[in-house]
Amino acid sequence: MAKVILKKKIDVTTTALGDVKSYARKIWLAGLGAYTKVGQEGSEYFQELIKEGQTVEKKGKKVVAEKLEAANTEIEEAKSEVSTFKGKVEVQLDKVEKAFDSRVASALNRIGIPSKHDVETLSAKLDELTALLERVARKS
Repeated sequence: MAKVILKKKIDVTTTALGDVKSYARKIWLAGLGAYTKVGQEGSEYFQELIKEGQTVEKKGKKVVAEKLEAANTEIEEAKSEVSTFKGKVEVQLDKVEKAFDSRVASALNRIGIPSKHDVETLSAKLDELTALLERVARKS
């Protein structure tokens, strides 16, 4: 009887060991299958990611180009406005300068100081008189 009990224990151990080996093999095969599937689908997935990235990049470039064009348009408009404003300022500055010159000349004339035009006219007359005197002096 002792032999029968021992034989049953060995059979149970052998069966359990076989089940463990079988289960371990199934785990190994499942791992290999997962590795293969990831290798195949991973490559396809990677290609899909590349395509998506290219699509996003094109859209991003388009948006950047549109924003850049809008900014350049705004800059050109601002330049135009500044040029127009600058022209108006120059015209007003000329008017102020002429008014200032006129008032200063008027004030100087009132106190008896000759204008630039008066001095130039007088200088021209002196040059004529000097030339006339030199001609008269040569003839004598």
